[in-house]
Amino acid sequence: MAISMESSSKSRKETVLIKYAIFSRLLVLFLTILWRSLLQPYDTSAALNPPCLYHKEDSPPFLVANATSRSLENSVVWDSVYFLRITECGYEYEQTYAFLPLLPFFISLFSRTVFAPLVPLIGLRAVMVLSGYIVSNLAFILAAIYLFRLSVIILKDSEASFRASIVFCFNPASIFYSSIYSESLYALFSIGGVYHLLSGTSNVAVLWLALSGCARSNGVLNAGYICFQTMHRAYEALYQKRRTYVSYKYLAMQVLVAGFLRCVCICLPFVAFQAYGYYNLCHGRTLDEMRPWCKGRIPLLYNFIQSHYWGVGFLKYFQFKQLPNFLLASPILSLAVCSIMSYMKSRPELFISLGFQATEKEKRSVAGLYSLKDAVKPNVKTSTNEGNRDIRQRKPSSKKDVTVTKVAPEKSGYFSADVFPFIVHLGLMATTAFFIMHVQVATRFLSASPPLYWFASSLIASPEHSKWGYLIWSYCAAYILLGTLLFSNFYPFT
Repeated sequence: MAISMESSSKSRKETVLIKYAIFSRLLVLFLTILWRSLLQPYDTSAALNPPCLYHKEDSPPFLVANATSRSLENSVVWDSVYFLRITECGYEYEQTYAFLPLLPFFISLFSRTVFAPLVPLIGLRAVMVLSGYIVSNLAFILAAIYLFRLSVIILKDSEASFRASIVFCFNPASIFYSSIYSESLYALFSIGGVYHLLSGTSNVAVLWLALSGCARSNGVLNAGYICFQTMHRAYEALYQKRRTYVSYKYLAMQVLVAGFLRCVCICLPFVAFQAYGYYNLCHGRTLDEMRPWCKGRIPLLYNFIQSHYWGVGFLKYFQFKQLPNFLLASPILSLAVCSIMSYMKSRPELFISLGFQATEKEKRSVAGLYSLKDAVKPNVKTSTNEGNRDIRQRKPSSKKDVTVTKVAPEKSGYFSADVFPFIVHLGLMATTAFFIMHVQVATRFLSASPPLYWFASSLIASPEHSKWGYLIWSYCAAYILLGTLLFSNFYPFT
């Protein structure tokens, strides 16, 4: 009965969350239209649409000029121009290979199926623009749902999970989740992939995480969740010496091989896309015709494009003239640092032991991360007396070596052991954003990281930190207003 009531409560919260997600997208749309009507765009060159370099004669473009088509095409700004150009013409230039193909694929799919009847009315390019907006906004709503479901598994508190998901709906990078950008698809497949991983459907999880790597290059970092899972499962198989019909060494090897193959599958789409770029731009050319990156020992196109065309590199952005951009990114970076430091102060033993000092109860709480349970075949019998899995608490070889090690008490919510791999992932992302990338991009780069919203949820609910909750909501509101104002009118934002 209690389980039924809890499930009903989660369903109600999920329904309310969908309403909030839709409302947030409508709010961003309203503000975008408002600012576009009140201000003159700084740059109108995006409306220009020269013919494709390799246009096929058998599929001429539909050109229709009316108010609707002009309004849609004029709304295309910043990186949206690249995504639409790739959808329409493919990868024509070297720098376009910095934009991965998942979003163009979905735009093309929608514009040639669901919205194909609109092509004669507003033109093919306008239909592509409309498809791009639909894809991004629909993916955002689904990402919010998956964040709630993932949060329930991790936090084990539907109220805290609901708060975290609401903050995500109004996150400071909202304008990008409603524009023709890859943020929404990345958030959907990365958050959804981890949710499936924790739900025990590893193969589905690998597919989703691989798709996140087709949306954004940082999707390959999601393989870290598989690495964490594999590391703990292999440790359990080796050192717990379960009494099974299968040798524990064989089981550990099986876990390692399976984890390695899953990581390869997650990284494969990004690697395959780099190979595709190499084939198009380097294959069959003489040494004099080749670009510098083609001659590299590892010809990685993506790194070259980021460095050559946008000046991305370690400490390259540390210039006095970039101080305003550091200030623009400071709120999200501060939130990330505070969330990491708070967790580190609460659970230092997890950082020291890479999660191995999580308590027995915590390790059993999420089978998808720590336990070997769902990795063992049903016909394999396991010992009921598994012993303590703590790396410092294995049975000593002699009585003289007996030591007593205190185990940290179980902590729930944001400070549970289940959050640890997410904190490590956030730390790596924040470090990359600060030291290597254009720092202002950090606002949207980190916006798909669940621990930010879990930490914000804990602050909002805490009476001791109520002022921080107000600051978080003020930050989100200010950046939604600022983002819709600047970004939609082609002024620099994040």
